[in-house]
Amino acid sequence: MTKKIDIHIASQALTLSGGKDILSTYPVSTAKNGGGELSGSECTPRGRHIIRAKIGAGARAGSVFVGRRQTGEIYTDQRGYEYPDRDWILSRILWLSGCEKGYNRLGNVDTMRRYIYIHGCPDELMKGEPDSHGCIRMGNADVIDLFDQIAIGTAVYIHDDSSIKS
Repeated sequence: MTKKIDIHIASQALTLSGGKDILSTYPVSTAKNGGGELSGSECTPRGRHIIRAKIGAGARAGSVFVGRRQTGEIYTDQRGYEYPDRDWILSRILWLSGCEKGYNRLGNVDTMRRYIYIHGCPDELMKGEPDSHGCIRMGNADVIDLFDQIAIGTAVYIHDDSSIKS
């Protein structure tokens, strides 16, 4: 069964489907600056993507990543309090690569070169509203569940309208 991910910016929801069946739906937090493809915009890139890499298999929930590497830290509320402005990347990383040349691939709109991920974040940041710096944030249990259900190369469609074009 071919699986696909649909991320709807307006409803802050990620849907995993297999064939015609919806397998899971998760709340997400996309960019506080909305949808957009330009490098440096801190917007969530729209359009067709694939999962380029899966990072963090087997890591403990709450494991902290910097530069796609585990730091050895486990996120706690105390760490969050000590570093309130840190953009926490936790538990798992699903690195996205754009599929649409000139829109979200290559040049100054390249999703992969922008380091756009689907990743875990402190659960208290999952408020059902856009708040990231461009990535798609998920609760830790949710991103681990999603990570375990998909493969590298899984299609991802990110949009802010109600149409599904994946």
